[in-house]
Amino acid sequence: MNRRNFLQTSGSATTALLLASLEGIASSHSPNLTMNDTFKLKLLATNWGFPGSLEEYCAKVKMEGYDGIEIWWPLEKKDQEELFTCLKKHELEVGFLCAGSDNNYQKHFDQFIQMIDAAAKESIQRPLYINCHSGRDYFTYEQGKTFIDHTIALAKSTGIKICHETHRSRLLYSAPVAKHYMESIPDLRVTFDVSHWCNVHESLLENQMETVAMTLQRVDHIHARIGHPEGPQVNDPRAPEWDHSVKAHMAWWDKVVEFKKQKGDTLTVLTEFGPPDYMPTLPYTRQPLADQWAVNVYMMQLIRSRYLA
Repeated sequence: MNRRNFLQTSGSATTALLLASLEGIASSHSPNLTMNDTFKLKLLATNWGFPGSLEEYCAKVKMEGYDGIEIWWPLEKKDQEELFTCLKKHELEVGFLCAGSDNNYQKHFDQFIQMIDAAAKESIQRPLYINCHSGRDYFTYEQGKTFIDHTIALAKSTGIKICHETHRSRLLYSAPVAKHYMESIPDLRVTFDVSHWCNVHESLLENQMETVAMTLQRVDHIHARIGHPEGPQVNDPRAPEWDHSVKAHMAWWDKVVEFKKQKGDTLTVLTEFGPPDYMPTLPYTRQPLADQWAVNVYMMQLIRSRYLA
């Protein structure tokens, strides 16, 4: 196909997508599932990019109708006290993020262990889950396995769900690498942020359906951001030109919800559209192309209406 024909075909596809209404996704494409009485959906907000105080953030989260927040485990005692005070005041649930930061494996692993052990054992309020930004993409499999082995033992001893995120630069940065971990470690649980894989593999994963299907069965937590083949975040999921990407993500999430409803389990979902530079901006002014907070609230309402209708 020459360039002219390609552009004509692409233009026709875009026109077709423009005719599709995103507004009808929640009702017209909802999966027909039998809900187990014990199934629960918990929707959480990110503080990533929020400009105000923790108190202002928690108040706004509650006002919008979220169930809780996802936040990095605070290392300082005073920050922990402030967090738990705000959570109690606004009656919010919480999920914690944990990671290491050093480039050296052993130092990174020690940082990770210190942080996640504290989050699991010292939290005044029991978290819904702990989400791990685990290791680095250049750590060996044997090194990466030590992170996962520790979290599996910690999850069993505390009863807290501990998941490893499919995140660029981390252990599960790509689908083939994640597949190797999953095949080797039966108890590995996943935070599914598939937007990263769309970016890494420059596709909507049409050629890796087997790996995606395997992953969906391991998911306990979702980061609900819409990615596309050229990036981890569309500028605005409400825009009709992203309809194909939105529907692809919804189809993946539908399957996770199906598994959770069959088991009567709890699924936690974080709406995680980010600020600049995740959010595309206009040149020179760096003005965001969409309102990050409004987009996340839209995603929260869309997901709730789709899966709890």
